[in-house]
Amino acid sequence: MRILLVEDEHRIANTIKKGLEQERWTVDVCYTGPEGLDMALAEDYDVIILDLMLPGLDGLAICKDLRQKQIHTPILILTAKSQMLDKVVGLDAGADDYLTKPFAFAELLARIRALVRRPAVTVSDKLLVGNLSLDPQSFEVSRDGTKIDLSHKEFALLAYLMRNAHRVLTKDQITAQVWNYDANILPNTVEVYIRNLRQKIDVPFTKYQPLIQTLRGFGYKLSDT
Repeated sequence: MRILLVEDEHRIANTIKKGLEQERWTVDVCYTGPEGLDMALAEDYDVIILDLMLPGLDGLAICKDLRQKQIHTPILILTAKSQMLDKVVGLDAGADDYLTKPFAFAELLARIRALVRRPAVTVSDKLLVGNLSLDPQSFEVSRDGTKIDLSHKEFALLAYLMRNAHRVLTKDQITAQVWNYDANILPNTVEVYIRNLRQKIDVPFTKYQPLIQTLRGFGYKLSDT
């Protein structure tokens, strides 16, 4: 799962990014309003965390612009303002939730989980492809009832493949969704992680057909057909 964090205070942004990555989220960080809007329009995210007071373009303007362009990604606004009027204005602008600084990181996590559980979001309570199951909330993966242990990045890759089951995904698409925007990715990184996933979700289950398929020259597909 992937989060866009738009926060101009570098210390706060870096702390939130580190904490979310420890929770197995992929996080892109922007420090200005225009940069945040550009990223939100250019990439697909599961949640956008948006500071209200930003240089260049404030969070309310970003919210309104995204909603006018029919981008319905859940938006959580962060701000030092605590007045009720500011909260109402933020929610009316299209935000889904509101968190006042300072806040406990556990509360931020709880609000993010609540947002991704909403029916309008593409992250469902549990992803199923054949006898392979992935729970985005508990981070549990199993096949045919057997628990499978994955690294953070393997989990993110498998979740993306399962959410796009039966679709061919290129390396560029996978890289854009699973790794940070500014991550230093080697040419064979996706191949290495695909191979690692196969060793865990396909190789041990010899009585079933492999789920991960390679379409040479095109990309990869996860399918039980």
